[in-house]
Order: sequence, then C-alpha cells, then structure tokens
Amino acid sequence: MINQPPISQEALIAENIARVRARIAESAQRVGRAPQDVTLVAVSKTKPLDYVKIAYNLGIRDFGENRVQEALEKRAAFCPSDLHWHMIGHLQTNKAQKVFGSFSCIHSIDSLHVAEALQRAAEKKSQAAPMDMRQPVLLQVNVSGEASKEGMTPEETPAIARQILAFSHLDVQGLMTVAPLVDDPETVRPVFRSLRQLRDRLRDEVGDVSWDQLSMGMTDDYAVAIEEGATIVRVGRAIFGERVKQ
Repeated sequence: MINQPPISQEALIAENIARVRARIAESAQRVGRAPQDVTLVAVSKTKPLDYVKIAYNLGIRDFGENRVQEALEKRAAFCPSDLHWHMIGHLQTNKAQKVFGSFSCIHSIDSLHVAEALQRAAEKKSQAAPMDMRQPVLLQVNVSGEASKEGMTPEETPAIARQILAFSHLDVQGLMTVAPLVDDPETVRPVFRSLRQLRDRLRDEVGDVSWDQLSMGMTDDYAVAIEEGATIVRVGRAIFGERVKQ
C-alpha cells in the first residue's frame, strides 16, 4: 500500500468551503431560495491569519471574529478593499470607541446599553472630525432564553429597537441569534423560525428599516437556519477545523 502525502491546509480548507457552499445551495433551493441570497461568514476566531488569507484566495469575502483585540489585529494586518470583517461576539461597552467604524457589520448589539455606547463613540469621533457615517448593526435576540446567551428577549426587542433606530450613527439592518447546542439541528428549528417571525413583526410594528438581515445558524445547524430564512450564516469549524481552546 502506497502512503499518500498528508493533505495541505489549503487543500483541506478548499474542500471544506466547497462542501459548505454545496450544502448552503441545497438548503436554499429546498425552500425555493437563491443560494446567492445567503452570505457565508467564515468564523476565523482563534485561527491564524494565514487561514484567513487561504480562505480569501478561495473566494471567501466575509470573516467573523468574537474578540475585539484579535479582530482588530487581523484587520490591521489584512484588509483588502473587498474583504468584510464582522464582529459577532459580545461587545463590551469600553471597546465601543475601537469597534465603531472598524467592521462591516456588528452582529451583537445585545442591549440598549451597548447601542448607546456605540452612539456616544461615534459622536465623540464626529467632534474630532465631522462625519455622517452610520455603522451597520444587527440586534442580538436571545430567542431560546438560555442564561448563558447574550441578547435582548423577543418581548422587549420592539421597544428597544424603536430607541436604537433613533440613533443617528447606527444603521439597524436586522436580527441575530445564537441557538442552543444540540445533537439534532431539527431541535432548534423553532428558534430560527421564531427569529424570522419576530423580524416580520418588527417590519409591521416598527418599520423605518427593511429588517432584511437574519444572522442565524452555525456549523451544526446552518442548513436548518437557511430553510427558516437566514440571510447570513456564521460557519467556523466546518471551514477551518476544530477551534483552538484558549
């Protein structure tokens, strides 16, 4: 038997991306959606910048990070004009100054407090150099009610959304949620369905913005999330392999 040479990291990531894209297409087409309407955010947290560059060269243009400092370091080192960095992790208010304007989208506006901190950061920057920039953001909703999850409750979201929509430097584009970790992704289908239904309710009751974006679904459940209306899926392990524990 001839020993095969080990597969290169680039080849492995290429295979993974192809597999994920194929599954996105299958899931979208299953419910009559166009695959191109789903944005794949490759979650690169804890992964070396070389992995990001490999994925970028393979056609990935959206990358998600959880930790502000790690994200900013990667962004400073590698940020072609067509690359989009997403902040998907919990945002501490003392990091608002660093975060505002540094990401194509902040998915994790999980409270009015965080939104206020970003608005203040923007106003402070505007005093130093007048600007009319609006930071794209998503409101994080804790649909499952898990104590370990960040996010506003579905019940309080409409009232908080109305207040955030008044902030001149924030551009609310939709909602985000993190589903519970389960063995069977069908178990969390109701979570994704509930977020979509909340989005529809906000369109009717709050208006003002399109509420187009639904960021939901990760490695273990993104296929189900797409079937329930996800426009953004956040996939890390299925692209880059197991996460490095820190």
